[in-house]
Amino acid sequence: MTAYTKVDGFDEFAAAREGFEHLVGELRSGCNAALEHGEAERLIEEEGREVLRQLMQAYLDLRSGKEGRLSAVMGADGQERGQCRGDRSRQLETVFGTVEVRRKGYSAEGLASVFPLDESLNLPREKYSHGLRERVAKAVVKESFDETVSAVRQNTGGHVPKRQAEHLSTVMVEDFDAYYQSRASTTAEDTDVLVMSADGKGIVVRTEDLRPATRKAAQSTCHKLKTRVSRGEKRNRKRMATVAAIYDVAPHWRSAEHIMGVDETPVGPGPRPDGKRVWASLEEPPEVVIDRLFQEAARRDPERRRRWLVLVDGHEKQLHIVNACIARYGGDVVVIQDFIHVLEYLWKAAYCFHSEGSQAAEQWVMERALRVLHSEASSVAAGMRRSATRQGLTPTQRKAVDTCARYLLKNKTRLNYAKALAHGWPIATGVIEGACRYLVKDRLEITGARWSLKGAEAILKLRALHASGDLSDYFTFHRRQERRRNYPTGYGQPCRLAA
Repeated sequence: MTAYTKVDGFDEFAAAREGFEHLVGELRSGCNAALEHGEAERLIEEEGREVLRQLMQAYLDLRSGKEGRLSAVMGADGQERGQCRGDRSRQLETVFGTVEVRRKGYSAEGLASVFPLDESLNLPREKYSHGLRERVAKAVVKESFDETVSAVRQNTGGHVPKRQAEHLSTVMVEDFDAYYQSRASTTAEDTDVLVMSADGKGIVVRTEDLRPATRKAAQSTCHKLKTRVSRGEKRNRKRMATVAAIYDVAPHWRSAEHIMGVDETPVGPGPRPDGKRVWASLEEPPEVVIDRLFQEAARRDPERRRRWLVLVDGHEKQLHIVNACIARYGGDVVVIQDFIHVLEYLWKAAYCFHSEGSQAAEQWVMERALRVLHSEASSVAAGMRRSATRQGLTPTQRKAVDTCARYLLKNKTRLNYAKALAHGWPIATGVIEGACRYLVKDRLEITGARWSLKGAEAILKLRALHASGDLSDYFTFHRRQERRRNYPTGYGQPCRLAA
C-alpha cells in the first residue's frame, strides 16, 4: 500500500495520477511487451486495484479538506459539544483496500465525541464499507464462511476475517422485515391466482440453540459412540425452520389425463410464477411465519380481487395454523393438498397388490390417481380396502393400503382436484419444495456444520433476498435505515458555524 500524506496546497488526486501513470509505464515497458493477455490482465488488476484505492483515499481527503469547523455540534443525546479536535482519523476497509478517513471530532466533558463527516459519508459503525459488506453477502449466500473470506481476498482489495464475516451477516439482515413491510402492493392481473405455501426443514444447531423440549431430549441422550452420531441420535440435533413461499400465477388449464400423461395432446408450457418471494425463519415459530405469509398476501391484494390459494402437504399442525389464519383474515381461501404426496401414498399401497417396479403396479396407480384427480378420493379409498379384504391380506400385508385409505378420507375436502383443474389452479407444492432445497439444504446442510441460531437465521434471510431477486434493492433500503440508526439527529443540522 503506497503511503500518502496530505499537505496544504497538495492535489489530493496526485498519488492516484502517479499510480495510473506508473501502470501505463509498466504496460509500455519493453519487459512487458510480449505478455500473454492473461498476464496483462493480472497485472492491470493487481496494479489497478491500488490505483482505485488511491482514488478512494483522495476522495475522502478531499471531503476532509472541505469540512468546515463548527462552533458546536449537537449529539443524539441532545447535548452540545463545543470542543473541536481536528484530524481524528479512522480506518475504513473498502473493496479497493484500506483507506483512512480524517475528520473533525466534537466533544464535551463526560460526553462521547461525534463526527459530522461520518454522518455526511454515512460511514458504518464497523470498519467495513457498505460495498465490501455487499460482497460478503453475495458470497455467503452461496459459499461457506471460509470460502467467502478467500473469495473476498481474491476478488477485492479488502480483507474480512471469518469471525467478522459471520458478524456482518447478522448486521446486514437487520432491516429484512422492515424492507418487505415497506413495499407497495403489486399490480398482478385480477385473473391471476395468489398462491401461498409453507413447509418445514430441520437444521443442525448448537445444543444451546435448540428449542427447550428438543434441548432437554438432546441432553438426556446417551450416545453409543464417541466419534459419530448413531442411528436415532440425530433427531434431537435439529431445530425446524419454517419455509414460506408466495407468488402470482396465471391459470393453466389441464385435464387429469394430461397430468397423468394419458392424453398427450400439447397444452403448452405452464405459466411461470411471477412476483415469487420465498423466505425461512429458524427463530420465529410456524405461527408467526405463516401469519406473515397471509400479511404478504393482504399487502399484494388488499381488496381481495383475486383467488387466494394455499398449497399444503397435509401436516396437521401446519393445517391448524393455516385454518386459524384463514379465520383471522377472512375471505374465501381455497386449501389444496399437494397431489405429489397423494401419488406417494398410492404407490406404497400398490406394492401391497403388485411387485415393485412392475407395469401392473404402475397401471394400478394410474387408474386410482385419475379417479382422485376427478375428486373420487372416497370411492378410491373404499375400493382399495375391499380389494385387500377380498385378497385375504393380513393386517401387516395391507398396512400401506389402510394408511393410504385413511389419508385420502381424512384429507378429502382438500383433494377437490376436479374444481382446481377446471379453474386452472396449481395442485403441486413444487415451489415450496424447491425453496426448502435452496434456502436450507443447499447451504445449511453442509457436512459437519452446526449453526448458531443467529448465524443460521442471517444466512436464511440473505438467501431469501437473493432467491427473491431483492438483494440489491434491499441494500439500498438497508443503507438508508443504517443512516437513521447511526445518525438519528443529523449532526449537521443543529450545528453553528464557527465565527
